[in-house]
Amino acid sequence: MVKLPVITAFGGYGPAGRSSSHHAFRRMVMDALPQDQQQETLLSLAVLMGLLEYQDEGYRNAEGNIRSAAQAAAEIKEAVLQGTLIRKIAKEYFDVDAVASHAKLNMAAGAEPLSFDLPSRQVPQPLPQGWRAEPLTNDLVRITVRGEMDCKIDVTLRTEAQAAGQLPQGFRPGDHYSSQFHPRALQMAIVAASDAINALGIPWDEVRAAIAPDQLGVYSGNILGQLDDQGFGGMLQSRLKGHRVSAKQCPLGLNSMCADFLNAYVLGSVGHTSATLGACATFLYNLNAAAEDIKAGRIRVAIVGSAEAPITPEVIEGFDAMGALATESKLKRIDETETADWRNSSRPFGNSCGFVIAESSQYIVLMDDELALQLGAEIHGSVSDVFINADGYKRSIASPGPGNYITMAKAVASAVTMAGLECVQQGSFIQAHGSSTPKNCVSEAEIFDRVAEAFSINQWPVTAVKSYLGHSLGPASGDQLISCLGTFKYGILPGIKSLSQISPQVNDARLLIPTQDRPLSAEQAQIAFINSKGFGGNNATGVVYSPQLTAQWLRKRHGEQAFADYLQRRRQVQQQVAAYDAAASRGELKVIYLFGQHGINEAEVEIDMNGIRMPGFEQPIHYSKVKQFTDF
Repeated sequence: MVKLPVITAFGGYGPAGRSSSHHAFRRMVMDALPQDQQQETLLSLAVLMGLLEYQDEGYRNAEGNIRSAAQAAAEIKEAVLQGTLIRKIAKEYFDVDAVASHAKLNMAAGAEPLSFDLPSRQVPQPLPQGWRAEPLTNDLVRITVRGEMDCKIDVTLRTEAQAAGQLPQGFRPGDHYSSQFHPRALQMAIVAASDAINALGIPWDEVRAAIAPDQLGVYSGNILGQLDDQGFGGMLQSRLKGHRVSAKQCPLGLNSMCADFLNAYVLGSVGHTSATLGACATFLYNLNAAAEDIKAGRIRVAIVGSAEAPITPEVIEGFDAMGALATESKLKRIDETETADWRNSSRPFGNSCGFVIAESSQYIVLMDDELALQLGAEIHGSVSDVFINADGYKRSIASPGPGNYITMAKAVASAVTMAGLECVQQGSFIQAHGSSTPKNCVSEAEIFDRVAEAFSINQWPVTAVKSYLGHSLGPASGDQLISCLGTFKYGILPGIKSLSQISPQVNDARLLIPTQDRPLSAEQAQIAFINSKGFGGNNATGVVYSPQLTAQWLRKRHGEQAFADYLQRRRQVQQQVAAYDAAASRGELKVIYLFGQHGINEAEVEIDMNGIRMPGFEQPIHYSKVKQFTDF
């Protein structure tokens, strides 16, 4: 019997805040929520951002005054809204108007004068011969050079791509555990995976006790590795800056470290581990690997996710050089304005000019259906399939291609076999890749329309979470999945609010692309298709089913009595989930970081012909005695 991979917990942190208990989703659909849920979300975000501190008697604001929940929410609302989602890059990342760089001067005698701008602190004193300095502002000086010269100088440049989907202003993941020398992406992986595991509502020791040590899998990776100063970025820059390369920068920069850190410092896992990379479809690639291992019975619990921290000058310059990013001049041109609208710069299926880089870290906990019922785990949905196909021959490695036609059509056909054609036609929606590049806007909508025609689907609801969060690269499809779970819970499809209208180049004849939040009934939100079109031809589409549909199937498979017993066990789990949510909303994130603890004494590992016993684990590891190749 094929096991069904059930989503039993999810968590993480991105530009909309904490994902567990749907807080990040609620930030995106804030105006569509009742007042009490708006207030809860605002207060939780404000505490995360350091704008408020929870006290037993109320909330203490920055001035030290105690406020009631209603008063505090009203006071900090605007700061929370402005300090989340896509916005101009904060100077704590780097100064977009003064990016440190170098210029090489090769001037022959009689050449035209050369001008460039320098921060006043970088102007040499005294000025070299042939230099003239003209103050522009208190901090900036324009240098004009005449005469013969051959040298390198430090300069500052201004980047035109000035927006990003950043973690909530003031939230620093490394402040919540002992994070010395950890690159930012690994900090985010630690706090995000902890959020998911805490949101499970089941003590992790109970999960470990219920499975063999090799029945746990961790599936996590990122595209770029760790490119800040603590990772590969620092390793490559150190000698150029006159510094020494540290012993940590090389190993901590590896793409696999998101999985390795969870095994070593969060879970203490000796089970299966994988860091599959697939450009912007990386999360879905890892979800596919986990789902297939659960369906085959190789593992029973999977931690799936990704963490990416790409808001660095070098990464932004690289994507900008490809013409892939939304920039100030492009936005001004298409909007015919003098000011770039950074908040609404990501415009899937609209008048777009490029994508917006983002950082995020998202994780889910998958269990096989039998274990989920046994432990009383919450059911947030289930995953039947993820389809992955390449583009074949192509001229540009970054351009869209035909592989996504295959993944989308296969995904819809798979859902038809699971839930029936009518359910797919009337009860499914799409969480689009929606990168906001002009080519993707047109090509992805065309794919959806062609598939809709093939399966006789009309008014197919389509949304794109990147309009709120930006493009987080590796975790991007994780951002999409978290949003789908929110739609299942609240019956709201987030509108693409960065649009005033759908672009006339977009074929939406059979699609419904709302520009405002749209209510969906339970019957209209039973299946979600998560689509990803990654650079290089890394196309993937995942099929996710609602909690209601999943419960219906599990009742049929396991029987009404077994399901009733499960519901009884689930009550306590739900209480634990609510308790963690309340604590996290007060600022108690309960980050799991077990550095140097619970080390396994290799001398105590017991091996015989029947299996392996690992110290610290209740269940043994059994060898497989099934002959795989029966014809040999």
